[in-house]
Amino acid sequence: MKHLKDQKSRTLSSRTWLERQISDPYVARAKREGFRSRAAYKLAELDDKYRVLKAGARVVDLGAAPGGWSEIAAQRIGAKGRVIALDILEFKPMLGVEFIKLDFLDNTAPERLKAMLGGKADVVLSDMAANATGHRKTDHLRIMALAEAAVAFAREVLAEGGSFLCKVLQGGTESVLLAELKRDFESVRHVKPPASRSDSAELYLLARGFRRVGKQP
Repeated sequence: MKHLKDQKSRTLSSRTWLERQISDPYVARAKREGFRSRAAYKLAELDDKYRVLKAGARVVDLGAAPGGWSEIAAQRIGAKGRVIALDILEFKPMLGVEFIKLDFLDNTAPERLKAMLGGKADVVLSDMAANATGHRKTDHLRIMALAEAAVAFAREVLAEGGSFLCKVLQGGTESVLLAELKRDFESVRHVKPPASRSDSAELYLLARGFRRVGKQP
């Protein structure tokens, strides 16, 4: 009875989300295999195809909580690599991952991250998404603002030849960001892993081969 009452008290969007979570095979798989979120499989599938996470790499995971991407990154770069997870939310300790509670928009964030890494990053990851409002255009603009800020951060901390992977949404504005990234990276593309729901407007931008155009290395 309590479950039914709880369901009735939820909004329609909340009930829809809960029903989708319950029936999602990736959610069940994450629980079974001990990952913190289904998002772990998105990064794993992308890395299986594009080989972004190399042994010994230095990785920054923006908006890392609850830690699905950090888990995969730590596994794949191995003990000689470094994963720095960054979030303004709490983050439970994780083997092979160093966490700093910090807003990546803080002006001090790039230098603090580079100090922790002992140099610049080889990979910057961002699976951040703003809280949904239900208004498609507003949600699109909000997530693209996060993506643009993540790009600016990546330019500050990436080493030459580095890679950047970031969540965006379909809707038009991402083409502007794509053009900007092409000035700074040798290869830029949209990618959508199988673990990303087919009915979702979610996409990822994958940029590889960072080059400091017009700047000193």
